[in-house]
Amino acid sequence: MEARMKHPVYVIPDAMKALQALKGATEQGGVPAATLQLIELRASQINGCSVCVEMHARIMRKAGETDDRIVAVAAWRHIPYFTAAERAALALTEAVTRLADREDPVPDAIWAEAARHYDEKGMAALILAIAGINVWNRLNASVGQIAGEWRG
Repeated sequence: MEARMKHPVYVIPDAMKALQALKGATEQGGVPAATLQLIELRASQINGCSVCVEMHARIMRKAGETDDRIVAVAAWRHIPYFTAAERAALALTEAVTRLADREDPVPDAIWAEAARHYDEKGMAALILAIAGINVWNRLNASVGQIAGEWRG
């Protein structure tokens, strides 16, 4: 397996700086790091980004996340491993990631449930984090980035 081209963030290094700055900013929004990792993993699963699925699962394990929760993210609605706040963040992640899949892309009920658990700064962090991981997913999918290559 081989990527189609050198990754765009290495071709245009300022793009890497911008994406890293966005990631750093989202981490200042008061959302638990574990929740941010859950949404990054879930969006990556939806988008079929093997690079990000593999990478975020590895990062989550290193941070002490259990394998039970990592492997259950794809079925988060049907398993008791997630808090109400995490579920709200995961629902928001799915809605924001799948904008074209429904007439009302981010339904009021999903928004209201997330806003029940996160203040305005937290909501901003969630939305920015979801947008950020979707950018990475699209970059990796576009160039055919190979999972695991980022490690070494």
